[in-house]
Amino acid sequence: MKKSGTASGRTKTNGHSATAENSNSMLEEFFHEELKDIYWAEKHLVKTLPKMQKAATSEELKKAIGNHLEVTKEHVNRLENVFEKLGHKAQAKKCDAIEGITKEGESIIEETEQGTATRDVGLIMAAQKVEHYEIATYGGLTQLAKTLGNDEIAEILGNTLSEEKEADETLTSIAENNVNYESSQEAEV
Repeated sequence: MKKSGTASGRTKTNGHSATAENSNSMLEEFFHEELKDIYWAEKHLVKTLPKMQKAATSEELKKAIGNHLEVTKEHVNRLENVFEKLGHKAQAKKCDAIEGITKEGESIIEETEQGTATRDVGLIMAAQKVEHYEIATYGGLTQLAKTLGNDEIAEILGNTLSEEKEADETLTSIAENNVNYESSQEAEV
C-alpha cells in the first residue's frame, strides 16, 4: 500500500498528518510529564507512609509499610537518576490521583478505632490502591521508554514496577493470612 506524502515531507495516515519527529517529540514530552507526576507521588508517599505505619495495628503490617518506605525512597532516587539520564532536572508535578488516595487513607485512620484489625483492613486497601496506581504508571512508563528506544531507562522503571507488584502481593498476603480474619472476629465481639 502506497502512503501519500505532502510537500512538507509529512506522511498522511488515517486522515491525519504528522512528522515522525513531531510525533516522537510529543511522546517524549508526555513521557517526561508522567515522570514528573510519579516523582511527586513517590516523594509524597515518603511523607505519608510513616503515618500509615504508625496507625497500623498488626506488627506484620507495620513492618511491611516500613520496608516499603525504604523501597519508596529508592524509587525517588531512581527517578532522579532517570531525569538525569534524560538530561532533565528532577521536577515534580502534583499527582492528583495519589493525593486523593492518600487523603482517603487519612480518613480511614480518622474513622476507624485505633488498635483494631478493621483499621488495618482499611490501611491495606488504601495502600493497595496506591500500589495499583503505581503499577499502572510504571507499566506504562516502562513501555513508553522502550517505544522511545531507551532500554536503559525501561530497565530502571521495570525494576521499580516489579517492586510495586511485590508490595501489592505482600499486602494481599497480610490481608488474606490474618488481618481480614481478625477484623471479622472484632465484628462478632
